Amino acid sequence: MSRPTRRQVLHGGAAALAAAALAAPAAFADTPAARPAHGHGHAPGAERVGDHEMPEPFDEMYQGRHIEGWPAAAAGAHDTGRQAHGGQAERHVGQAGPHEGMDFVVRIDNDDLHVMRNADGTWISLVNHYETFTTPRALARAAVRQLQGADLVPVVTG
Repeated sequence: MSRPTRRQVLHGGAAALAAAALAAPAAFADTPAARPAHGHGHAPGAERVGDHEMPEPFDEMYQGRHIEGWPAAAAGAHDTGRQAHGGQAERHVGQAGPHEGMDFVVRIDNDDLHVMRNADGTWISLVNHYETFTTPRALARAAVRQLQGADLVPVVTG
């Protein structure tokens, strides 16, 4: 009976390691750790966008800054307040509104913070672009901490 060569043992070990690495995500998918965390699960009556629910609106003071957020579909109701404060709420034909293409609007001291939803349901902003957050509220609070009292500079597009 012949013994396996060193090369055969190494190839077999590499194949087993590759198979384990490929099977791990499938085995992990149905564990409690893979299930949605608090704030990610589907709450009764929550609005859903795509595969993810829309977070709840918020309006609060955090570290001396006014933070607020709401679904962008409801942005029209919030923009009417800008008209009363001298802002320009009118939209020109063919010109996109300030929240066009956004799922959720977040403001810090009445200045828009550009936020984006990742495919996994987490959120990022221009202030914390390389750090993900479970909700826009957590994202706004982190942006306030990162700004350290500085004003939020609006993003100019187009």
